[in-house]
Amino acid sequence: MRGIQRTLSSLESLGILPVAISADSPQESREHLIAKAGLTYPVLSDGKAEAIRHYDLLLPAAGVDGRDIGGTAEFLVDPSGTVRWRSLNENGPEKFLEAAKSVQ
Repeated sequence: MRGIQRTLSSLESLGILPVAISADSPQESREHLIAKAGLTYPVLSDGKAEAIRHYDLLLPAAGVDGRDIGGTAEFLVDPSGTVRWRSLNENGPEKFLEAAKSVQ
């Protein structure tokens, strides 16, 4: 997520709005992701892990105190909702930016 933050201006110049999805509550996301990591793009809360399950990214009991968490993944989704690119790892900002340019 910090890598996306570092390339935010380049992504925005391509018309891409990054959005993170977390299994944390909105308050936890604000405290741990937004404040500590300095994220300025939207972080959505998926407390019931519905989107996380939809993309088969749920890691049951892998979080603090045995909480379910979402696995790391990156997606580029076009305005129609079609996934144009995905990676089930965090490849770093350069790879994500390269993929963003390729789907333009």
